[in-house]
Amino acid sequence: MSHLRHLMRVDADIYMRKGNLFDPLSNKSYRLSRTKLELFMNCPRCFYLDRRFGIKQPAGYPFNLNAAVDFLLKKEFDIHRAKGKVHPLLKERGIEAIPFSHDELDEWRENFKGVRYLHTPTNFLVTGAVDDVWYDVNKELIVVDYKATSKNAKVTIDEPWQDSYKRQMEVYQWLLRRKGFRVSDVGYFVYCNAKRNKRTFGGKLEFDIDIIPYQGRDNWVEGILYEIRQCLTGGLPSYNELCPHCNYRRASQQVEAYEE
Repeated sequence: MSHLRHLMRVDADIYMRKGNLFDPLSNKSYRLSRTKLELFMNCPRCFYLDRRFGIKQPAGYPFNLNAAVDFLLKKEFDIHRAKGKVHPLLKERGIEAIPFSHDELDEWRENFKGVRYLHTPTNFLVTGAVDDVWYDVNKELIVVDYKATSKNAKVTIDEPWQDSYKRQMEVYQWLLRRKGFRVSDVGYFVYCNAKRNKRTFGGKLEFDIDIIPYQGRDNWVEGILYEIRQCLTGGLPSYNELCPHCNYRRASQQVEAYEE
């Protein structure tokens, strides 16, 4: 049994990471990423374990094909950005906007950097890496998010699990507004849907591309920051019955306690 406990400790070390843990006694600003904010929205208990103790949820598989679509879309829009021209996709759909140019754009789009804003009341340095930003005729910025999938049905953003996409966009809108920019309430999802009806593969994927508008409302963001601060400076939140990770941990602890 002692050997089993040793293995359990080794496995625990794999999931425990010491970087960027929240210290309630520190006066330094704390970096809070958009993804960690979303984790709190999904499960305060998992968020607390992650940010206070470095106990992370098991990592998912990397979406390398989605990342490739994201990378190529950025390259394509950057060509039109350099020319100050409307992308043909936008022209076809009557969207009067051009890709936005800014000295910090590359940083805004870089993971682990992104758009950053220090929210003084909570001392959180809130960050989020946008996919793209456009500029419309009203001289407002438009937040753009790239998505990729493959399904027979037409893509939408109406499924309950896509609420996280909407929150993601609203956080970006909130960040850019706090940076002093005029930001349109309407953002766009550039959704690429790989076709499944081709006769042969031929070593390439072809996509239908939809540009889906979304009316964002970012008025919830600041309130959540206060809730997160309260969570991190309080005790461990209770189990979340809707969280599969919480349910797994509780079930496994019950079995382990019985076996010992």
